[in-house]
Amino acid sequence: MNTAVVLVVDDDEDVRGLVRRLLEAAGHTVLEADGGRVALRALYDSAPALVVLDVGLPDLDGWQTLERIRDVSDLPVLMLTAHATELERVRGLRGGADDYLVKPFGRQELVARVDALLRRARPREAALPTDYRDAFLAVTYSERSVVAGGRSVALTPLEFRLLLAFVQHPDQVLERNQLLDLAWGTRHVMPDQVKLYVGYLRRKLGTTVDGKSPIESVRGFGYRYRAS
Repeated sequence: MNTAVVLVVDDDEDVRGLVRRLLEAAGHTVLEADGGRVALRALYDSAPALVVLDVGLPDLDGWQTLERIRDVSDLPVLMLTAHATELERVRGLRGGADDYLVKPFGRQELVARVDALLRRARPREAALPTDYRDAFLAVTYSERSVVAGGRSVALTPLEFRLLLAFVQHPDQVLERNQLLDLAWGTRHVMPDQVKLYVGYLRRKLGTTVDGKSPIESVRGFGYRYRAS
């Protein structure tokens, strides 16, 4: 079994205890924090492989804590929230969260999502993706840099992985499940996440000389990156 250090951030001691028991039973080592500032100190001191982060924290809230995590690291972050609204989900995804789970959550689902995020984040022995360049887009993998239409584009870690999925399969139609496998590393995510993130990516990349997005929707099938 591949184990990892997981930081659980929640001001509710009962929730932290439940998550600890579930993840320890799955073979992981669990660190606990009851607030955002404590979590950030643990992040620097212990370098966890993944963070389970509650939105409603008493000092720095989950959004502020997520923002600070993303300033220094692209490690996977699974957000927990008591609210199932679309606005809440969108805010978490835009902030750089890798996945989103609503309380009360299923015990097996929590473990499955954590394990899926860890599998995706774990380095693979296969060769790293090669850099990509066409007339519109340049992607430098080692530097995580993207230039589109001559502009430098800032992407979140998940947006960058989604772009890689497209440019590694140029002019090929990718269906939703393929994109989930390639960018998220799991299919245990909200069904609207692919559409949501493709929309983010389109807006950030802008349009080519023909005024169209380089990422096309193929009705009934999925999406395709048009190599310029």
